[in-house]
Amino acid sequence: MDERTAPGEGRSGIALSSVVRFVDIAVDALAGAREEVDALNVYPVPDGDTGTNMYLTVVAARDAIRTALGEHVDHPDEADDLDAPLAALARGALLGARGNSGVILSEMLGAAARRIAAARPEERNAVVMAEALQQASTASYAAVGDPVEGTMLTVMRAAAEAGTTSAADPAARSSDVLTAAAAAAREALGHTPEQLEVLAQAGVVDAGGRGVSVILDAAETVLTGRRPIPVTAPLGSHLIPVPHVEPAADELSADGPAYEVMYLLDTDDDRAAQLRERLGGLGDSVVVVGRDGLWNVHVHTDDVGAAIEVGLEVGRPHRIRITHFAEQIAAQTAGQIAGQAADHTPELPAPLAGRRVVAVAAGPGLAALFAEAGAEVVRGGPGHRPSTGDLLEAITACGAREVVVLPNDEPTIRAALAAASTAEADHGSRGLRVAVIPTHTQVQGLAAVAVHEPGRAFDQDVTEMTATARHVRHGAVTIAARQAMTMAGPCEPGDALGVIAGDFAVVGDDLGAVALVVLDRLLAAGGELVTIVSGVDGEGLAERATAWVEELHPHVDVVVYDGGQERYPLLMSVE
Repeated sequence: MDERTAPGEGRSGIALSSVVRFVDIAVDALAGAREEVDALNVYPVPDGDTGTNMYLTVVAARDAIRTALGEHVDHPDEADDLDAPLAALARGALLGARGNSGVILSEMLGAAARRIAAARPEERNAVVMAEALQQASTASYAAVGDPVEGTMLTVMRAAAEAGTTSAADPAARSSDVLTAAAAAAREALGHTPEQLEVLAQAGVVDAGGRGVSVILDAAETVLTGRRPIPVTAPLGSHLIPVPHVEPAADELSADGPAYEVMYLLDTDDDRAAQLRERLGGLGDSVVVVGRDGLWNVHVHTDDVGAAIEVGLEVGRPHRIRITHFAEQIAAQTAGQIAGQAADHTPELPAPLAGRRVVAVAAGPGLAALFAEAGAEVVRGGPGHRPSTGDLLEAITACGAREVVVLPNDEPTIRAALAAASTAEADHGSRGLRVAVIPTHTQVQGLAAVAVHEPGRAFDQDVTEMTATARHVRHGAVTIAARQAMTMAGPCEPGDALGVIAGDFAVVGDDLGAVALVVLDRLLAAGGELVTIVSGVDGEGLAERATAWVEELHPHVDVVVYDGGQERYPLLMSVE
């Protein structure tokens, strides 16, 4: 999103690295504002999850663009294909959208990404950015069956209009456009109680609008370096009010639909367009977004079956999610009403119990090893990294009260942390505790799960597993895919690379020889156990490495596993 013209930037000069920084900062900003936005949530249903839903939507977009960038994730502007990462961002937001606000936000993000991807060389960045905001606003209004003012739609439209006005100045830069848009969003947010009576009655601004403002502040931060506006700061001429009402579950009984229904729908675009009108006859808060055969459908209704049948008539619904609002609100307020009479206490889900480990495995053999150790396994590794949603599902599906997550891959640690915080926010009232051990490699995960002891106190178990993982000296060998400069000097495509503690430390022309150099360095400080995990085409290398250790270090034990991982023929560790 900056004005540079270095190689690798988008056709308009908007750098892909700035888009990646934007989603990173937006995720962090929404993580910090999530509880505040949840507390503001009184419209359209006071279910207290708008902040969480918007956060998870942006997390999904971030995970998707990072996965699409692959080996270029740390240097996005070196990527040859600029359109694919932006398309992945849009699709990731669509697939990961949760709730009414999340689905609308996914359409905003997708529309903006498509406009940036379509930019032409002769276009000014300011114009591209202004039109991206305008298309985000237009698309979000079009996605909603019955648009209501005083919501996130209004806030986004005000931002788009301000951005368009700013871009009209021939000297304007994209940073000027976003600064104007963010300021207009804050001002519009302060006026939302004047447009929507339920907000005025509750004494709050719109939750979705506040989320949009947080995201635009993050975009402004990327281009200007200015810190986002703090929660307690003025919104234009207004202040962010503190909610002073706590909606009760019985408010839902007669005034609105009882269920939220969401699903993904495979169908052609023409048939999807019919859904908004059909669903509008079944309920409200209808949002249908998507393109190219994949759509995200959202509706609040009393007739769950009919809402799903409408989808069946035009395509294939899948990933169906149904939420009963009364139960959701009851679970959130259970702690506040615990003193009420038993016949007025809401029935809560079954209690969580026990402790489980969720481990990300990069190959079938590694998956079997983690499963044998009692872990819930999530597929991972380069090219198959799990999303935050995948990890969240694994955490919540295991039914444990205490969960330890082993990402076993540096890029997956961030997704694991997001999944853990979301799981605790969603199920904290049930006593769920989640700890993420920042394992950067599969061998660190194997070492950690080997000392896992469910009989210990949770904190002690996590401490022991963390300490064990940290003390593992780890390495690997792989083949260079492109020309690059490493710690060991330049490499060319096809060169053998040795990895030590996450850095490319050895360059050679023979994988076996490089593997022995890596092992020699790992054993330089001593050790009692060498673990070797062979990957695809790594069996012969494992035998060679084992023989070398047995000959030169006869007092060191060697354990060899068939991990089946891709890209890394050998993973090695010393303990």
